[in-house]
Amino acid sequence: MKSFRIATCALAFVSAGVLFAADPPPWAYGFEGPPQPGATAPPPGPANTDQTPRTIPGATAQYSRAQIANRFGPADWFPGEHPQMPDVVAHGKQPNVWACGLCHYPNGKGRSENAGVSGLSTEYFIHTMNDFKNGNRKSADPRKNNTNLMIQFAKNMTDDEIKAAAEYFGAMKWTPWIKVVETKMAPKAKPNNGLFLIEGKEMEPLGNRILEAPVNAEATEILRDPHSGFTAYVPLGSVKKGEALVTKGGGKTIACANCHGADLKGLGPVPGLAGRSPSYLMRQMFDMQQGFRKGAWTELMKPVVANLTADDMMNIVAYTASRMP
Repeated sequence: MKSFRIATCALAFVSAGVLFAADPPPWAYGFEGPPQPGATAPPPGPANTDQTPRTIPGATAQYSRAQIANRFGPADWFPGEHPQMPDVVAHGKQPNVWACGLCHYPNGKGRSENAGVSGLSTEYFIHTMNDFKNGNRKSADPRKNNTNLMIQFAKNMTDDEIKAAAEYFGAMKWTPWIKVVETKMAPKAKPNNGLFLIEGKEMEPLGNRILEAPVNAEATEILRDPHSGFTAYVPLGSVKKGEALVTKGGGKTIACANCHGADLKGLGPVPGLAGRSPSYLMRQMFDMQQGFRKGAWTELMKPVVANLTADDMMNIVAYTASRMP
């Protein structure tokens, strides 16, 4: 019955054709400009070896940067705040599966260059991992290396490991993590491994993009503090424009609530949108529209995103990120 309802929602809007953009929006993929012909993703850098002890507010433990960034056993600053981690989440599986908790954090909050995975249904999580494994999820920007890493991890994880990770992250609710600020000017930021980091106090015109950056660059990039969230700077008026598309379709799509729930917090296996990373959601919509993300459920989304421009999608994710999860 759920599958029928989802299909009905998606097929209720049939487009005349797909609008193809020239390039993926670089701000959503963690870059300053579009990819050049022949661009490829750089390989992961070497493991960190800094042994200087560090700490963060509220934590009792100390970890060095080498421990914090350990791909097969990263720091867990607040072990009392989450269920016991399955081994694949805490340690991964050498040599080809990094610990899920490294990039997505033990609390599943994730960062703008990857994904927040807490609060996703077990069914959706497993389906997504199988899409990576089966070649149905790629990135429109060939420079985005963590998509390639996810394909590698999924192919090297067993069904039981995927299920254990899905159940673990699905047991935790998605809670506020991103503050949306409508503005004409935004802090100047530089991309760093797919993550925009604010440097200093210099401001610049935001223009027609979203800047999603850590509230505290050091806390996020260096210390991987699972309590330190993000700010999404969005263009003036984008939230209201997005609301019109999300709630009524604007003659271009169907209301998101039909499938994602009236409060946009998810409906059955359909994931929640409220309060989620606008960069991540923008990437998913663009990848679906351009054919880089495929699979059974993606086919249901294709007619939904087919007639949306890049600006439409930007406005939609500005609005969804502003909603209380």
